[in-house]
Amino acid sequence: MSGMRESSVQQDFDIAIVGGGMVGASLACALGNCGLQIGVLDRAPFDPEWETSAGKFDFRVSAISPSSQNFLRHIGAWNEITPQRISPYLEMNVWDGEGTGVVHFDAADVNADELGFIIENREILRSLYRRMADFSNIRVLTPYTVESFKTTPQGPITLTTVEGETLSIDLLIGADGPGSPVRKLAGFRTREWDYQHQAIVTTVRTELPHQQTARQRFMDSGPLAFLPLSSEHSTESVSGSGAQHYCSIVWSVLPQRAEQLQALDDGAFAAELARCFEYRLGQIEWVDQRFAVPLRQRHSIDYVQDRIALIGDAAHTIHPLAGQGVNLGFQDSRALAGVINESLAQGTGVACYPALRRYQRQRKGANLGMMWVMEGFKQLFAPQPLPVMWLRNAGMRGVNNFSPLKNQLIRRAMGLEATGI
Repeated sequence: MSGMRESSVQQDFDIAIVGGGMVGASLACALGNCGLQIGVLDRAPFDPEWETSAGKFDFRVSAISPSSQNFLRHIGAWNEITPQRISPYLEMNVWDGEGTGVVHFDAADVNADELGFIIENREILRSLYRRMADFSNIRVLTPYTVESFKTTPQGPITLTTVEGETLSIDLLIGADGPGSPVRKLAGFRTREWDYQHQAIVTTVRTELPHQQTARQRFMDSGPLAFLPLSSEHSTESVSGSGAQHYCSIVWSVLPQRAEQLQALDDGAFAAELARCFEYRLGQIEWVDQRFAVPLRQRHSIDYVQDRIALIGDAAHTIHPLAGQGVNLGFQDSRALAGVINESLAQGTGVACYPALRRYQRQRKGANLGMMWVMEGFKQLFAPQPLPVMWLRNAGMRGVNNFSPLKNQLIRRAMGLEATGI
């Protein structure tokens, strides 16, 4: 599957996917049976046999919706994920830390087994790389960094890399993250703004079990989420003593506050975290290494040009408060693979511009809708006058007590409204 570099060697691909992360790899898998030659280029090699040491977790996790689970199953990657690393969550509790508003979501209310799954990113990525290895038409080329590319009216795209490669390709896919070189080199315009917040992310062990429930407290300073992890692979889970006591946290705070929190030692940080979470899971007994990630919202005005398309974070990034980023990316992959396969079936070619436009029409509205919902939540829970806070809490209680609306919100968050599953 992996390609060895030979300087200045011409290599031809029908499709080059720049970015071998979860979204780019999922697109490659979705196109694995299409008969095209596909190259996946990434700046860093990935070892699909990577293992986390006992009791340790990847600090990056994703809340995978049932819709995304169905997509991963469809492309043959879901069964490659180690079952012990999949943490289903059956309920979700959301509450206003500055008032009395609360909303409780339960999978049983919509006759589902779970609301979603919390999985470490590297586990998902490993499953996708193992699946890519099943396809002889997919080549993973690392380390490869795009330097430039040029297009001609009717001919292929010629792409050059920092490593001295020249690639001739028919369709170029940018799946290379928020800072997408493909997007920048192609001159895609974006609308973006800085949230003036940072997300502190880490793994913690809690005194009380998480009971397969995702929890999120909204504060004026930003949301704090505890996402349940499966700890069956931990050495501390012997005889159940460590079961359901690990969570991934995402804590959105102002930069100055982030700096203060990062300066605390583990004990002081754990105490402050437990206090801000209102001791819902008791004391915080252990904290892994902490990371602070700047938050920025970005949306490409167009997703496609002639023979170029953007997917995932290269096309759109949103606030992580609902954990929808990678789910939107997987929906991009599913939609783009669909229009490519339709074009091939109709004999119109892999880089058919009208087909790429169909992909953009399918995804742009849905992505923008989710982005504005997230922005609305962020503004709603920003510091507000007392009357607005009262209305906010009354609204939350109203949603919690009105089952039809709450169940519709559950299905939309699960990705079932959009796919009809």
